[in-house]
Amino acid sequence: MKPLLSSRPVLWFLFLFNLVVAAVAPFVVDGTQGVMTAVGMGVVSLGAGVSLLRT
Repeated sequence: MKPLLSSRPVLWFLFLFNLVVAAVAPFVVDGTQGVMTAVGMGVVSLGAGVSLLRT
């Protein structure tokens, strides 16, 4: 599983997909659930972005 998650195409997908979801979630889902979804997806996107920069 680790070689799959560390491949560049998968990291790009995780970065872009989670970034888009984090940006759209507060507008689609109301209240605290939308904010928490945006925060969670933002953290995953940030982690994938850092991994892209490190490799």
